[in-house]
Amino acid sequence: EEIQRETAYHDGKVEKVLKNGCHLIFFPNGTCKKVGSDGKTVTITFFNGDVKQIMPDQTVIYYYADAKTTHTTYSDGLEVLQFSNGQIEKHYPDGKKEITFPDQTIKNLFTDGQEESIFPDGTIIRVQRDGSKTIEFNNGQRELHTSQFKRREYPDGTVKTVYMNGQQETKYVSGRVRVKDKDGNIIMDTKL
Repeated sequence: EEIQRETAYHDGKVEKVLKNGCHLIFFPNGTCKKVGSDGKTVTITFFNGDVKQIMPDQTVIYYYADAKTTHTTYSDGLEVLQFSNGQIEKHYPDGKKEITFPDQTIKNLFTDGQEESIFPDGTIIRVQRDGSKTIEFNNGQRELHTSQFKRREYPDGTVKTVYMNGQQETKYVSGRVRVKDKDGNIIMDTKL
């Protein structure tokens, strides 16, 4: 681009105004600031390789050269971080966070302390604030983990519960109930 005007300042800064209306400002430390002809688009290239772009809609895109990470902040407050390994994090204005891992697992962190992870195979794990966990498998089975027990529910209606003391209880859809002690010995079986 043709230079319309060039100004050198006492602090070592040099400003070039191009004929297309762009302003280029070069700082002594190697940083360069470019203001687009619209006056709203700004790109700052720092001496360390970082790049900050401010778009006309006030979206700010910051690229961290060393970490190869891009941090975009939108005018509505949404922040998106894109890491070099493919991980993407979205930080919503309400405090919710969504993380997409390189294997496409998605983890949601809610403001009330709950978590939800959705795995590529369709398995979903939900963790409540009290630490209890629900796992929904893609084969229709469901597990509930609490501080008192672990329970697996099968699609046919069978429910198997393992208590913290090791005792196991299986309830079948037929109404049959079988209880085993911690060593696996049957202590009750109501065969119908």
